[in-house]
Amino acid sequence: MSDSDNPLAPPPWLNAPPVDPYPYEESHDLRVGPKLHPALDGLLPYVGVWRGRGRGGFPTIEDFDFAQEIRISHDGRPFLSYESRAWILDDESRPVRPAGREVGWWRPVLDDAGRATDELEALLTVPTGVMELHIGKRTGTQLEFVTDAVVRTSTAKEVTAGHRLFGIVEGALLYAQDMAAVGHPLSPHLSARLTRIAG
Repeated sequence: MSDSDNPLAPPPWLNAPPVDPYPYEESHDLRVGPKLHPALDGLLPYVGVWRGRGRGGFPTIEDFDFAQEIRISHDGRPFLSYESRAWILDDESRPVRPAGREVGWWRPVLDDAGRATDELEALLTVPTGVMELHIGKRTGTQLEFVTDAVVRTSTAKEVTAGHRLFGIVEGALLYAQDMAAVGHPLSPHLSARLTRIAG
């Protein structure tokens, strides 16, 4: 019986040599890295690194000021990687503490010929145990997303729905986010204006 036929033999990768670092580049700068997938042409204005400030609140909490950095990048495939980090600011714009973090992917819906439609899908996850599946639509440089499903861990806050608007206005990324949570219907939660710092 050969090693490949022996179910007790070690798997072939067990003693294989080390591998090199991840060999495929991801970029938030359209001048370097892989070519943008044609299906992402309508989302091209969003690719980059954005930083700015905003205001947050909800019926259950006091309003707050925050700063935020969003990185939107691609690796040549027909989706965008989305990563957001925010931090609370005091009355003099000094950092107080880390705030929300979010990672996910935006992806255009393709037709039967593989061309992008104006419909979008987005999957967004936060470290506090909430994952939101959004469906959306692109109109020019405006994106509108609504939740199709919200999945929560047993210890997560009760978030039940969301609505987000993104737009590129005079070169800046503006957005507004509504949230339904802890027994409250969709209510304004976050809004911000971010300027491009890279890409």
